[in-house]
Amino acid sequence: MITSNKLLKQKEISHGFFNKKGGKSNGIYKSLNCGPGSNDKKNKVKQNLHIVKNKIGKKTKNIFLLHQIHSNKFVFIDKKFRFFKKKIKADAVITDQKKIPIAVLTADCVPILLFDRKKKIIAAIHAGWKGAFRGIIKKVINFMIKKGCKKRNIVGAIGPCIKQNSYNVKNDFRNKFIKKDKKNKIFFKKRKNVTYFNLTNFIRSQLKSNQITNIDTINIDTFDVKNNFFSARRSLHYKHDDYGRNISIIMIN
Repeated sequence: MITSNKLLKQKEISHGFFNKKGGKSNGIYKSLNCGPGSNDKKNKVKQNLHIVKNKIGKKTKNIFLLHQIHSNKFVFIDKKFRFFKKKIKADAVITDQKKIPIAVLTADCVPILLFDRKKKIIAAIHAGWKGAFRGIIKKVINFMIKKGCKKRNIVGAIGPCIKQNSYNVKNDFRNKFIKKDKKNKIFFKKRKNVTYFNLTNFIRSQLKSNQITNIDTINIDTFDVKNNFFSARRSLHYKHDDYGRNISIIMIN
C-alpha cells in the first residue's frame, strides 16, 4: 500500500493506493485484482476487496465502488443515501459519512483522492483522459464547494498512473486537446516522431486552475512492470485478453 504524505497528516481519514501485491488472484490477475468488471473469478475479487477493506479499517462498511464509464458523472453519499446492489454508473464518489470506504479502480488512468479538513468531506475520482477532458475534476470540486468546502482546505493526492514516457498517442488525440485549448500543447512532447502525453500534468493543471494547490503527486508509472501495478496498456502490448485493476481508497475514520 502506497500513501500520500499530505493525506497521512490528516488523522481523521485513512487512505491507500494499492498495486498488484498481496491478493488471492492467479494468472494475469495475480494477485490483488480488485476489479469486479474483469474476467477474474468473482470470489477471488471479493477476497481481494476484503483484504483492502481490512487494511483501511476492520469495522467498516463494504467498499463503495462505481461502474466506471469514463464520464464526468459523480455520486454523493449522505446519510439518506440508499445502497443498492447494482453499481451506479459514474466516475467519482463524494461523501461526508464516516466508516464508508470509497474507492476507484484504475489500470493506467489517474486516481485522485481529496479531503476537506474543515468540512470533513472526501472524494475519490477516476480520471482517465476522457473524464478529465470532460471536466470531472471541476464538477467534483464545484460540488464540494456547494457543500461548504473551501478550496484552501482541500488536501489531495494524484495517485500512480501511466507516465508521459510510456503514453504514446496519435496526432488526432493531440489535436483534440489543442482544439479545446491551445495551452494544452505543453502536455505533449515528440520523440523520434512519436507523440507522448503527460496525463499527470494535465490533471495537476486542472486542480490548480480550480485553486486546489495542496496536492501530492505520487510519481509512479503503472506501465513500468517494475512498479508492480496492473496496466491496460501493458496488457495490450503483451496481447493479454484482459487485465486486473488497481484500487485507490479513502475513508473518514
